[in-house]
Amino acid sequence: MSILNAIILGIVEGLTEFLPISSTGHLILVSDIFGIRQTVFVKSFEVVIQLGAIMAVVVLYARRLLTDRETMKRLAIAFLPTAFVGLVLYRFIKSLFESPMTVVVTLFLGGVVIILFEAWLKRRGTADEGPTGATMTYKQAFLIGMAQSVAVIPGVSRAGATIVGGLSLGLSRTAITEFSFLLAVPTMAAATGYDLLKSAHGFASGDLPVLAVGFVVSFIVAWVAVKSFLSFVKTHTFTGFGIYRIIAAIVFYIFVIR
Repeated sequence: MSILNAIILGIVEGLTEFLPISSTGHLILVSDIFGIRQTVFVKSFEVVIQLGAIMAVVVLYARRLLTDRETMKRLAIAFLPTAFVGLVLYRFIKSLFESPMTVVVTLFLGGVVIILFEAWLKRRGTADEGPTGATMTYKQAFLIGMAQSVAVIPGVSRAGATIVGGLSLGLSRTAITEFSFLLAVPTMAAATGYDLLKSAHGFASGDLPVLAVGFVVSFIVAWVAVKSFLSFVKTHTFTGFGIYRIIAAIVFYIFVIR
């Protein structure tokens, strides 16, 4: 993998990890476009850039992660369903990562779901403010975790699943978006840690510059993306992301799959 490839994939990961458009799906499809084969090292590299994106949230929300015990309790409960599904279905999940067609299908269907869901919310009418991460019930936290567990399928989007789940439970857009950011920390930390244990042998000293570049680029882009996305959701719906997912799925199918 070249430094340029590392920069491109770092940008893709940092930009898409916390948006409802699937970072894993985009990494798979962009890798396919550039002819980057899914070797042991590439899988390890993807783990490292995911860690870079996670660190951006850790730094941005460090004080809250360290002091807000009520939110931490709810994060722990929300994390449980994904942890269970990830451990039980690890090998099956990893096999799905080798199929760009899986990503195209889930990108498309996820876009349709987001558009229909936003239309339903508009008809139902929602309050501008709902429970925060610290005041949502434990049941709500667990159900949000159940929604997130669906995102083990590449292309579904962890952020998209948690946000749709939270909105359906009555949380405000800002509250569920922030909770989704925070929930990414234990979820992705566990996933990347487990993957690193499995693929640590894929690293070599000569690969360190590529890994470092990918990590730093992902961290910086994720930092900007998180702050920008939080401002965006205060005045916009997620319909645009649904439309993007559908367009992206069609474009990838025409120019990559076919």
